[in-house]
Amino acid sequence: MSIPVALGKNLKLPVITAPMFLVSGPEIVVAACKAGVIGTFPALNQRSSEGYEEWLKAIKGQLGPEDAAYGVNLIVHKTNPRLQADLEITVRHKVPLVITSLGAVRDVVDAVHSYGGLVFHDVTTLAHAKKAAEKGVDGLILVCAGAGGHAGTRNPFALLHEVRQFFGGTVVLSGCLSTGRDIAGAMQMGADFAYMGTRFINVTESRAADAYKKMIIDSRADDITYTPAISGIPANFLNASLVACGLDPKNLPEKNDIDVGEELSHEAKAWKDIWSAGQGSGAIDDVPTTSALVARLRREMHAAYADAQAKQQAFA
Repeated sequence: MSIPVALGKNLKLPVITAPMFLVSGPEIVVAACKAGVIGTFPALNQRSSEGYEEWLKAIKGQLGPEDAAYGVNLIVHKTNPRLQADLEITVRHKVPLVITSLGAVRDVVDAVHSYGGLVFHDVTTLAHAKKAAEKGVDGLILVCAGAGGHAGTRNPFALLHEVRQFFGGTVVLSGCLSTGRDIAGAMQMGADFAYMGTRFINVTESRAADAYKKMIIDSRADDITYTPAISGIPANFLNASLVACGLDPKNLPEKNDIDVGEELSHEAKAWKDIWSAGQGSGAIDDVPTTSALVARLRREMHAAYADAQAKQQAFA
């Protein structure tokens, strides 16, 4: 295990709630941290840098010494016009965990390290993982096949094994993790944290529309389409939401470039109307509070460990 001390404090479950575009806000972050898991949100979910800072103040004001740590996601891409301003705010507020996406940059890592913060970076391939490690990140988030949002196509067994051969930092596993048994499986594979997004769309504190949450409940893995057509980067989307926007999931237009600034200027219409979810949606059938979900996940994880011990005895 390689969980940094700063992130292990008050942790009741080895889970990071993924920062979900237009879904994660202060409400779910605070609820997650109070429940004993790490809550995160994208800085770009606030429509301005000033608003982002207000969210940080609100989150810090509601968290106490008994709560778990929190984190923020920064899009490190040349087309993100807010990166420098948001980074300065992040440093000023000494955010414990910074999750970087779409680019690993040494200057960003150094800025976060300057106050003792940690940087975890999203990767989908071994090449991405090696580049991020060279930039000095503290952790790698392996976004494997079937994950919600921007995702890769690698099998988690293969990618985790290859990353562990050269990286000694924290490894976070993402992709179709919806239950406590899934968390236990990720730990048995050698991950330090489970990264859960879609499961936490369906909690009462998320900002997802009720229709979005119902669509997740009604969907299975076959109802998810993996495509770059929406944002220029391959991601998983709910077929029903594509159809509702007049698109044919089997015949989508090509788009192979990304412009974060353009998405922001258009109020992120694509992501607002076309909803993302991972293939693990088939294991989701309710909308509990974050606290109730974390308690359930803990029970399921411990039950899975007990089951594994019993099976181990059979081959002792």
